[in-house]
Amino acid sequence: MREKLDRVTATDRAIELARAAASAAADKIATDIVALDVSEHLVITDAFVVASAPNDRQVRAIVEEIEERLQALGAKPIRREGLREGRWVLIDFGEVVVHVQHDEDREYYALERLWRDCPPIDLPEDVVRSSSRRATPVGAASSGDTAADGAASPGAGIADAGR
Repeated sequence: MREKLDRVTATDRAIELARAAASAAADKIATDIVALDVSEHLVITDAFVVASAPNDRQVRAIVEEIEERLQALGAKPIRREGLREGRWVLIDFGEVVVHVQHDEDREYYALERLWRDCPPIDLPEDVVRSSSRRATPVGAASSGDTAADGAASPGAGIADAGR
């Protein structure tokens, strides 16, 4: 079992983009917004941002706002998966990978549990306050780290890359 890291080692640029993505998600009423420094475990990205929404339309609105906000900072998505379905959208900006998930998918896949040994990236207080105020409790996921039905999910390869 890996020891939990207490220090953030992501680049300043990755932290800037993660905070901007989290802020954009909060502006579109995302819930349970977290940012994790995965730089010690993955070579392909420095940070994950994870956010939730109660429906497909809201997931898409959050994704659109994040893309606009990060493009204003000069970051362009390298890859985007899952937008058509609107259940779990992965946006890869290189230094940061953003996961916007439908509440049910967020609970089921429990990315924070998979990456629990990664230190959180501090988010602006207004993001934390607005995200947690709207959030509904997310229960523990079922046992095991993968979907019971074996269904592929966006970014499954990324989630497994450091394991």
